Amino acid sequence: MAAPAQAQVLPLLRWSRSASFLCASPRRLFSALHRPAAAARCEAGSKAMLKGMDYSELENWVQVQGFRPGQAMMLWKCLYGNNVWAHCYDELAGLNKDFRKMITEHADLKALTVKDIHTASDGTRKILFSLEDGSVIETVIIPCARGRTTVCVSSQVGCAMNCQFCFTGRMGLRKHLSTAEIVEQAVFARRLFSDEFGSINNVVFMGMGEPFHNIDNVIKASAIMVDEQGLHFSPRKVTVSTSGLVPQLKRFLQESNCSLAVSLNATTDEVRNWIMPINRKYNLNLLLGTLREELNLRKKQIVLFEYVMLSGVNDSMDDAKRLIELVQGIPCKINLISFNPHGGSQIKPTPDDKIIEFRNVLIQGGLTVFVRLSRGDDQMAACGQLGEPGDYQLPLLRVPEKFQVAL
Repeated sequence: MAAPAQAQVLPLLRWSRSASFLCASPRRLFSALHRPAAAARCEAGSKAMLKGMDYSELENWVQVQGFRPGQAMMLWKCLYGNNVWAHCYDELAGLNKDFRKMITEHADLKALTVKDIHTASDGTRKILFSLEDGSVIETVIIPCARGRTTVCVSSQVGCAMNCQFCFTGRMGLRKHLSTAEIVEQAVFARRLFSDEFGSINNVVFMGMGEPFHNIDNVIKASAIMVDEQGLHFSPRKVTVSTSGLVPQLKRFLQESNCSLAVSLNATTDEVRNWIMPINRKYNLNLLLGTLREELNLRKKQIVLFEYVMLSGVNDSMDDAKRLIELVQGIPCKINLISFNPHGGSQIKPTPDDKIIEFRNVLIQGGLTVFVRLSRGDDQMAACGQLGEPGDYQLPLLRVPEKFQVAL
């Protein structure tokens, strides 16, 4: 699912072998990660950030340092594979002594620092990470009884899109995350919670930020996540969500084999222009036409349309009928999402019974539909609740007159 007060719009454990530590609680692991000795060994500096490299870059870097390319694979597996997830130099077990010494002198292993971990009543965890410049991002771990634990990663500090139902959008864009800062959220998820939740096998880019606004780092980070010798997430289980940046969407479909989600949330341009200002640049006709064209070239790929249910705004039965027509010819699934209230919001959630009625109309229209239940909302970890606007907040937009009564 603390940051600088002024917005800046920028250009577009390895587990210890100790049995007692393996059985430790996340809180104990959190404390262990902050021991002064470990912090000193992982101290940031002007060194190469290893988790910012894909494998070919890492292999080249290793060779430039005078070592055999085969040692790059051993290092790669220390970073991502074999349940090591190394964050400090003393966790690089099995590497040549001289190779380890070189890494100590010339590379950094860790891009993020755990600031806090919040636990929701349903078991959802929200991790607050500090960045080197003091910014804070949030990552959510969502356990599921069916054995599908999800990590929801952030791609930016804040977000420039200013969607009216999203708490993060109030922050404005403060910083793009680096490749390493994105990848390490998934690494930390496995490092901290694999023992408690079992396999963490699902990644969604649905945290803070618009992923396609940071497209270079997002494509690179997702490729590292699905590397078969590394974190080895299935490409089908790594889903990148966008509000609808059309040029970047086309690039993603052409360059990545990961899954795509589009945050749709309206069936008319009038409504979408208001609740999602990006629609003024890339309207529904352009967005859906691009998807229809691109996905018809990729016969096995589908898009997940996310649809946040907003009372009196986009939840009428006429909206449901229009949605059926809008997505004709696009291989897709629909994910209906309950709106999660937050401070300052003008919008109210759609009642559960109306969500079910809306869903039933879509199913009768031949669509595959899921209803996503809120998770972690008592810790502000649910969809649309991440971040901290602080003193500076982007303004709420003018509500069209016909919707003022609903609000």
